[in-house]
Amino acid sequence: MRISVVDVGSKTVRLMVADAEGGVPLPVHTAKWRLRLSEQVEPGGPVPEEAVERLVEAVEGASRTAARWGAAGPLAFATAVVRAAPNRLEVLRTVRDRTGVALCTLPGEVEAELTFLGARRWMGWRSGPLALLDIGGGSLEVAFGRGRLPDFVASLPLGAARLTHEFLKGGEDAPPPEHVKALRRQVRHQLRDVAARIRWEGPRTAVATSRTFQQLGRLCGASPGRHGPFVERQMRCSDLGEAVGRLAALSAAERARLPGISAPRAAQSLAGAVVGHTAMKLTGLETVTLCPWAIREGILLRHIEDGPSWWAEVIRRNDEATAQDPAPTAALRIAATTS
Repeated sequence: MRISVVDVGSKTVRLMVADAEGGVPLPVHTAKWRLRLSEQVEPGGPVPEEAVERLVEAVEGASRTAARWGAAGPLAFATAVVRAAPNRLEVLRTVRDRTGVALCTLPGEVEAELTFLGARRWMGWRSGPLALLDIGGGSLEVAFGRGRLPDFVASLPLGAARLTHEFLKGGEDAPPPEHVKALRRQVRHQLRDVAARIRWEGPRTAVATSRTFQQLGRLCGASPGRHGPFVERQMRCSDLGEAVGRLAALSAAERARLPGISAPRAAQSLAGAVVGHTAMKLTGLETVTLCPWAIREGILLRHIEDGPSWWAEVIRRNDEATAQDPAPTAALRIAATTS
């Protein structure tokens, strides 16, 4: 069986085509289309018409590419940048009408559940009670669990792109120290209760996923991606704290010359580092393992393990929530069919 997933994020649209023999999604092809939606959409603002047009082109291209590789219609979802837009309903309808792809949005807590599943499968049962941190453009997802799916999840408005816009004036220049302090205060305030729960649970292992954490890990000394996914990569809280100071002293153009920091993400790298470091400090995590599997793998695993009806239920509930509320909250949860 060959399946595919399309992830509409704050910076790119990513396609993964995978073979699912043996219950493991093995990638056979990946592709991406740069959109940089977070640069065109203010936090909580609408997705502009020209951005919707580019999104339609990207999703259509991803669908055609998946078909060329022998996969059925992709499992397509959009993250916080579309989920929080007041014209989300129109965006989803336009994409579906123009491409035939049933693009949906998932509540942040569901994203956390699926990301946790991907990380759990990658890390294995020997990792024991597992904590997860995932920084996106619009939100931070936190999860903890002892089994296949998490016992506790939270989604907080602490995305790297969102905070860069709100506190760092777009992030192109080195910010004044008081702006960084205000950013850190906001992160602490938002994370206080969630961090207390993670400390109380006492995870044996902690993982971090997302491109933001991968790039920060490389900056802190982790092996580059060219060494492959099976090289163990870890990041220490103390190293990330030093990286915050290093990034805060530089402009975005200067950060892009640092190891691991790409030009498209340089402006938001400081906000991502502040969120990551503050989260690790408040939760008491001295070290995190950088996990290459995240939400896309989690979606593929749920599709493999629970069958196509699972995604059909996701689409049905998404459609119901969309019809009732143009900007649904995290109340929608896709319950596990197995434990």
